[in-house]
This record gives sequence, C-alpha cells and structure tokens, in this order.
Amino acid sequence: MHMQESHDQGVADPIPPVGPPSPCPELLTEEEAIRYLRLDTITGLRNPKETLARYRANGMLRGTQVSKRVFYRRVELERFLERLTTENPR
Repeated sequence: MHMQESHDQGVADPIPPVGPPSPCPELLTEEEAIRYLRLDTITGLRNPKETLARYRANGMLRGTQVSKRVFYRRVELERFLERLTTENPR
C-alpha cells in the first residue's frame, strides 16, 4: 500500500515509541542549575533555591525567562563559575 493511500483512507501512520523527555543540555531548570552548581551539597545551606535567586538578584547570574519559568543557560552557569574561580581562587 502506498503511504498516500493510507492518508486518503484515514489510516494514521504509526507513531514511533517515545521515551521520557530528556532535559535540554543547554537550558537547565532551577533544580538542574542547583545540582550543576552543587548548591544541594553545601552543608548549612538551608535553601538552595533562595541562594540561586539571590545570585540572580545581585546580578551575579543571569536567568532566562521562558513563559512563566526561569531557566539557566549552561553557558551562564559556566561564566558564573569562572568569575567565582577568578575572584576567589583556592
């Protein structure tokens, strides 16, 4: 059977199986940014989300708003880490 014929007869093409969506490596959610910066591993840090928001409010880190959510470009997280390393090397 020709593909066009199947459309003409109202038969839908089979949909390939799709797994769970994978996160975009260039655009991270708030939770992914927290893990990327390892804020979730710092002892005594009560609220990593507030810390991330403070970095944004202080102009240390730029977020990208898409619709009503704020995401973080991986390149911005890398720039942030580079500045921290340059300003406070250990």
